[in-house]
Amino acid sequence: MTDPAGAPTGRTFASDNWAPAHPAVLAAVAAANEGHAPAYGYDPWTEGAVARFRALLGDDVTVFPVFNGTAANVLCLEALLRPHEAVICADLAHIATDECGAPERYLGSKLLTVAAPHCKLTPALAATRLAGLGDEHHAQARVLSVTQSTERGTVYSVDELRALGEWAHANGLLFHIDGARIANAAASLGVTLRETTRDVGADALSFGGTKNGAIGAEAVVLFRPELARLMPFQRKQGMQLNSKMRYVSAQLAALLDGDLWLANAGQANALAARLEAAVTGLPGLEIVHPVQANAIFVRLPLAAIPRLQQHTYFHVYDEATGLCRWMTAWDTSAADVDRFAAAVRAELTG
Repeated sequence: MTDPAGAPTGRTFASDNWAPAHPAVLAAVAAANEGHAPAYGYDPWTEGAVARFRALLGDDVTVFPVFNGTAANVLCLEALLRPHEAVICADLAHIATDECGAPERYLGSKLLTVAAPHCKLTPALAATRLAGLGDEHHAQARVLSVTQSTERGTVYSVDELRALGEWAHANGLLFHIDGARIANAAASLGVTLRETTRDVGADALSFGGTKNGAIGAEAVVLFRPELARLMPFQRKQGMQLNSKMRYVSAQLAALLDGDLWLANAGQANALAARLEAAVTGLPGLEIVHPVQANAIFVRLPLAAIPRLQQHTYFHVYDEATGLCRWMTAWDTSAADVDRFAAAVRAELTG
């Protein structure tokens, strides 16, 4: 799945990455663009962003703003393991399928993937990758990593996450949550950010802002002080120490102010549910995974796909089987959904 050159640039259902920045985020960046300020994170905007995270997650968390989600994931994992150690994750996890091998190349650590229904791990599934502990011939499992919400638009419940966190810690593993769309998961569950991260035993969180209204802002969040000791150096070596960090931090602060992060995600989720309801039962259309956040995975007749893409662009995940993804964003409107649903209905019913 790629973002092709020449694809339509108007409203699409391709990805929440295609959506613009939220006006409040743009305003925050403009407000930060006044006068001089200390570089490398020693500025009031970064202090403010960290304070907002701590208000949500606890006064002892450490927060490191970075440019993008790949870096947030890789740096979180670097804080948790060494090169001879390994990460257990779902076979379709973003770190395994969409990071161009960055974790393996940058960390030298192995990913131990597990086939997981609807992209959700369970303790029993994760336990299948614990073989070889103590054997010098095998990479040693050290981290359990899950994505919330998942790469197939499903959401772990709080109880499911807690069970995974408890299993990981009982087996000497650390627990990482890839939260590129953690806001969508929290909105779906109706819980706080803390309840779906720290309170379920997470040791590290990749907090995503870019898919939820930011221009380009993510954060490494570490819940144990000892894990953060080397992160200032790891972030620098990882080429993620932003000299003008105030612009990234201002974006994060704007999203966390007044729970804009949650409102944006709630809007995207609600419109995905509206689209699901509008197309359910149409002939030739199969909804492949439960729609629990802002992604709908459907299987369509092959001949219908290019015609529908001319109406509104979306990604095809498997050209042989017609598996496609429709994704809503913070700026998706009811009118957008209704127009597209009408086009799908017309195409499939003739």
